[in-house]
Amino acid sequence: MTHWVVSLVTLTMCASVSVAAQTQEPRAAPFVRDIVTKVVLDPTTYVPGMLTYGAMRLDWNSSQVFFRNGYVEQHAGYTVSGVGNTASVSREIGNRRIAADSLKVLQLSLVHNVAERVIERGLTRRYPAHRRLVRVAGHVERIVAAAYVSYAMSAVHFRQTRKNNRLARQFGYD
Repeated sequence: MTHWVVSLVTLTMCASVSVAAQTQEPRAAPFVRDIVTKVVLDPTTYVPGMLTYGAMRLDWNSSQVFFRNGYVEQHAGYTVSGVGNTASVSREIGNRRIAADSLKVLQLSLVHNVAERVIERGLTRRYPAHRRLVRVAGHVERIVAAAYVSYAMSAVHFRQTRKNNRLARQFGYD
């Protein structure tokens, strides 16, 4: 019995879609393809993740000289025990964790940009007389969000890199 109901509902939906398609004006681009294309081509999607990755790698690489000389890792996520102030993980494991952490930032940025593009598209359809204003506001919002996330995720690592390099010179580890 349920197969008949599912078949009937499916046929009804298909018929109504084809009828609706005949009566509507042609669209410039399908919704999903348009959103995906804009997000993929937008640099604000990638910059926060790439900057985070670069900053974390610089921090990790500048810390290696200290690990070789008996120092311990402060960040619990990069220790063997999972507790801060203990032995660090190997360089390879650290590199994998950095890549995984950077991919999380990329994912956050991707979700943000998809949501912003969906909202922007809805606003441009609702207010067609203000398309340019909506697009400029969306562009500004994506840039500000990417700059904020980039700074928030990478600044501490850039500072730590400078500190590590200065201390390495002072201790003669160069």
